[in-house]
Amino acid sequence: MQLDGASVLVTGGASGLGAATVRSLIAAGARAVIVDRDEARGAALVAELGDRAVFAKADVTDPAQIEAAIAVAVGLAPLRVAVSCAGVGWASRTIDRTGKPHDLELFKTVIGINLVGTFNVLRLAAAAMSRQDPTPTGERGVIVNTASVAAYDGQIGQIAYASSKAGVVGMTLPAARDLAPAGIRVVTIAPGIFDTPMLGALPEDKRAALAADVVFPKRLGDPAEYGAMVAAIVGNGYLNGETIRLDGSLRMPPK
Repeated sequence: MQLDGASVLVTGGASGLGAATVRSLIAAGARAVIVDRDEARGAALVAELGDRAVFAKADVTDPAQIEAAIAVAVGLAPLRVAVSCAGVGWASRTIDRTGKPHDLELFKTVIGINLVGTFNVLRLAAAAMSRQDPTPTGERGVIVNTASVAAYDGQIGQIAYASSKAGVVGMTLPAARDLAPAGIRVVTIAPGIFDTPMLGALPEDKRAALAADVVFPKRLGDPAEYGAMVAAIVGNGYLNGETIRLDGSLRMPPK
């Protein structure tokens, strides 16, 4: 998939993995719609990137807001790529040390944003892509979702987060099969521990301890490496229906 003359849509695009993805795809020739709830960060990124980037405030769980963001992207150029990076994570055990059960509404919120929100973007982006002319190779678009190594190695307290990300992994192949007649590929990335704003507030000793569990290289992932992986997926037309661990061979311990 060539990105010259194409538009891309990235949720969670104002910071972290999403912002790195926006930078990577713009560098490859695309125009980008940055979808996020954080208007200040979105405006700052647009100011950095210039007229090849547009900000659209939206909640990934809101169909009307996502449809509006997609319409912005289609208005710029044919929408060829949609990347879901928006997500949340809260720690809570199934039952705590006092025997109190996990808050059900918290579980539903994590599932709603990470899994239902990802599916909402996937279904609406795919519908828009399907109405476009195919490229000379027969492709109409590429959808990249973000899972986590927690989908496979969920830690103590990650029951909601791990479930949501396992759901993203689980829908990758059926989505790819569903969308094959439309010429749309679906690939998921399962990142390990990346140096994003979520980890930025941790003390240096905690960050070093996290990095120590990585097999090689012994460091936190650079968001630019995630962005580069997205660009590689977009560029490789034979990659479809797969989840790629991007984790330095990390296997998460129980806690």
